[in-house]
Amino acid sequence: MAPSIRAGRLRPAVLVAPALAAALLLTGCSGTGTNTAGDTSGHQLLTIPREDFATFTRNFNPFAPGQVVAPMTTQAIYEAMLVYNPADGKATPWLAASWKTSADGRTVTFTLRDGVKWSDGKPLTAEDVAYTFGLQKKLLGGYEYLRSAKAEGANKVVFSLTKPYSPGLFELGKQIIVPKHIWEKVKDPAKDTNPNPVGTGPYTQVANFQSQSYELRRNPSYWQPEKQRIEGIRVLGFSGNDSANLAFVNGEADWTQSFIPDVAKSFVSKDPKHNTYWYPKTGSMVDWAMNTTKAPFDDVEVRKALSRAVDRESVTKVGMNGYTQPADCTGLSGGYDTWRDKKRAASCTWTKHDAAAAAKALDDAGYRKGSDGKRKLRNGKPFAFDLSVGSASSDWLSVANIIKQNLAGIGVTVTVKSPDWAAVVSDYESGNYDTGIVWSDNGATPFQFYRTTMGTESVEPAGTRTVSNYHRFGDKRADALLDDFAAASGKAGQRAAVDGLQKLFDEDAPVVPLFPGPEWGAYTDTRFTGWPTEDNPYATLTNRGDTTVLVLTSLKPVKN
Repeated sequence: MAPSIRAGRLRPAVLVAPALAAALLLTGCSGTGTNTAGDTSGHQLLTIPREDFATFTRNFNPFAPGQVVAPMTTQAIYEAMLVYNPADGKATPWLAASWKTSADGRTVTFTLRDGVKWSDGKPLTAEDVAYTFGLQKKLLGGYEYLRSAKAEGANKVVFSLTKPYSPGLFELGKQIIVPKHIWEKVKDPAKDTNPNPVGTGPYTQVANFQSQSYELRRNPSYWQPEKQRIEGIRVLGFSGNDSANLAFVNGEADWTQSFIPDVAKSFVSKDPKHNTYWYPKTGSMVDWAMNTTKAPFDDVEVRKALSRAVDRESVTKVGMNGYTQPADCTGLSGGYDTWRDKKRAASCTWTKHDAAAAAKALDDAGYRKGSDGKRKLRNGKPFAFDLSVGSASSDWLSVANIIKQNLAGIGVTVTVKSPDWAAVVSDYESGNYDTGIVWSDNGATPFQFYRTTMGTESVEPAGTRTVSNYHRFGDKRADALLDDFAAASGKAGQRAAVDGLQKLFDEDAPVVPLFPGPEWGAYTDTRFTGWPTEDNPYATLTNRGDTTVLVLTSLKPVKN
């Protein structure tokens, strides 16, 4: 799976041998926490392997543009006003006790929870929230619809919007909040590494920080002390899926969000009583993104023809180990089934594998084969391009190589490039790439997916950094439909807008949808209990998302 810089999931690919990783796990920890593989003293640390970090940098700044942020920064250290759980569709009040949207849809008011303190003991206030949004917009942009965020007394924050915008409630609510009294003193917030963060989360105290492992210990001022049942968290860095998985399946870690081939055999079968995985289809769509600022990817017929050449059955069954299913021409992932236009999905052509039709489409568009069997662009140059994927993601590399083979069959030459994810994402963000495999944006509704896939608001020219819409495509017709959705007061109006957006996606093929991204998650309950499951989906099993904090505040250590 692919990381993102803002989520703090990138590190240079420096090899960490499995033996070294195991040694790190078995050496134990200082202080009261312990961490031998079989420890059930009650003081054991929750151990999480990260396949996308070979080494760590002590950077806990969630707003640093383009910088790599340490894992768990926005899951254990900083918190949001609400937590939306895609597994059950519910929003849990968190730093906010309640919220309300005005009748005209232009004002959203959050009332903060009483008694919340920062880890330095100072109280959380509405000023902190208002300040956070100003900092976010200054450093990372976004929230174009937000006119202002103002504190009203100590515990109310009033957000004024430029237009009725129904998705704004969840977008505003899920923004992590930082303390004004700390950040207003930082000289350059864009570059500061924030090595000793002050947050409201359950585990804020950084300990034993090393290049390949570090710990987070309890926040001494947490507002839910009864839910800080585990001693702390230990994060371990690995250079890829294989080494991280080896440590995990050998019982040396507790919780992973890494792709594990044949997980039932390689992990569950080792201890069926305790080892569990759950891969709900709540993740966003995984797309083959093409840089539409470059020819021939600016040609919709080319995008559709290349899509038809892709054998999604092989992609999902072989590349993704059967954990997901092929995408269709609506672009909607598995989490949006209730929104999908089933009739349109059934009539898709350009997302169905048909090599002969793909070849004919390219012929008709003027991209013909030469005497060597290789296709040429209209200018006579070879029809050849790169497909970029991070080296740590063995599953997506398999997918990329299947696409390469599929396209070779119709005379198109693809070179799979696999440097570390930091380099790949940097090129995506700057527009310095040909094609790549990416996660799409998602949210409580399909709005966010379509906004950053087809909305012109998210389009930046090549050379200008963007954190979404790497393919740099926009359609003003999509803007109008997105506005209709945002202004709709009920599901019927939103549904009509989404139907229109699906039709437009089918016409434009802004990206090539491959498959709904499974929300990877596996754990062993030998040392901790209280995990979310398919029968009790109080959260997903992600340790990198919004619901992670729900898991951290639900787990209990096994004590023998």
